[in-house]
Amino acid sequence: MVLWQWILDHWVVVWTYAYIALDVALRIAGLILVPRNRRPGSALAWLLAIMVLPLVGFPLYLLLGKAELPRKRRIKQERINAVMRARAERIPDSELDHDAPSWLQSAVRLNRELGAFPLTGNNSADLEIDYDSSIAAMAADIRSAERDVHVLFYTMVLDEVTEDFFAALAEVADRGVQVRVLYDHWGSLSHGKVYRAMRRLLDAHGIEHYPMMPVKPFSDGAFQRPDLRNHRKLLVVDGEIGWMGSQNMIAPHYDKPSNIRRGLHWQETMIRFRGPIVSEMNLLFAIDWYYESDEQLEEETLVRRASDTSGTYECQLVPSGPGFVFENNLLLFNQLFYSADHHIRAVSPYFVPDESMLAALITAARRGVEVELFVSEIGDQFLVFHAQRSYYTALLEAGVRIWLYRAPTILHAKHVTIDESVTVLGSSNMDIRSFLLDMESSVMVGGTDFMEKMHEVEEVYRSRSRELTLEEWERRPRAMMLLDNLCRLASAVV
Repeated sequence: MVLWQWILDHWVVVWTYAYIALDVALRIAGLILVPRNRRPGSALAWLLAIMVLPLVGFPLYLLLGKAELPRKRRIKQERINAVMRARAERIPDSELDHDAPSWLQSAVRLNRELGAFPLTGNNSADLEIDYDSSIAAMAADIRSAERDVHVLFYTMVLDEVTEDFFAALAEVADRGVQVRVLYDHWGSLSHGKVYRAMRRLLDAHGIEHYPMMPVKPFSDGAFQRPDLRNHRKLLVVDGEIGWMGSQNMIAPHYDKPSNIRRGLHWQETMIRFRGPIVSEMNLLFAIDWYYESDEQLEEETLVRRASDTSGTYECQLVPSGPGFVFENNLLLFNQLFYSADHHIRAVSPYFVPDESMLAALITAARRGVEVELFVSEIGDQFLVFHAQRSYYTALLEAGVRIWLYRAPTILHAKHVTIDESVTVLGSSNMDIRSFLLDMESSVMVGGTDFMEKMHEVEEVYRSRSRELTLEEWERRPRAMMLLDNLCRLASAVV
């Protein structure tokens, strides 16, 4: 009682010393915890945040500083990964053409080691870059279904642009086709009424569906970082037709009033596959399905002998994300950049590379490889857009050609072509979030004919862009340069 009275009488002194003790304790804890198994740049950024404002920085670190799934989810992911790795062994391996460069075989081995999926041959693939046409084509493929339809999109809602897609799902479900649907929880929930409209339609037609990575921080018995997301985009019909790429199932302005006011709309690239690669896509869907539903899909519904093997493309699926030990997409990109002999053409809406990728691109340009980077002239995400711009000076000085896709379009496509040898296309941006925090799906495609299709797409993008020169960039306002560099520092806090 006497002690309590003394504390009340001297509360200013008590709280002052308590604050100092807590401040020191948080700084020491930061020095111990933050550098553990973390990139130096990221560690320094977190330590700076903690040292400047410990009472704010340390709780943020506990909330967002660990790019790892909780233990129960990791165990679950490891279990299903092992099952799907065994099933992937039953997909026939293919050999690269005899004239393929030796480094491409190394990339195939790397992907097999990281993601478990083999190189498959006899695939066909077609590209679609028109937003409405790709949705119409996917709806048409769904209507042809006889057995099952597997759908997975980061953002998926029912609006005036996607209504025919959902009408197709409803039609086939009503005639007995098994339809399974996955969508990222936050990526879809954040769109409000059109998200709820989608759920009502799926429920009305008895379609089984689950939100991926639901925002329930302690649902697995341990804290789960809320911004770990499933960013994949996949559609598989009867195990015969597969779609993947960059497009979400939503109107091109993303149903946001601010985008509509600014006239923003998204430009995408989707790819339609037939052949053995579709079984790999089905296996990847099954991993995410088990992860959210606890249902392990039967092998005969996933790995099927392709009825159409008339294609000539070698393809290999490359999954990545927190469920894998390594940053699969980053390792693949870097391996390809260092292997390029003639040209690298990279398209990414959010270009915030880590030190290794920046070094790989600059090294390639310095040794004479023609490097082109396609990005948007304007951005829809303030922090990422300005962080991205902070890399332009180093790239331009190295000889990288930067193409700015003209406003008001957001170039949301994500693909890379290397020499005349290989394309990597999918959902993965070239930013730290896609390397560390998001579950992504990419596919590596070889074949001269397919490269010609990709070059046609690149020419379309080039015709809609303007080239940024070093002279123009050096004339930008100093205040803008400062803002870009500050955002770059903040982007390292992952």
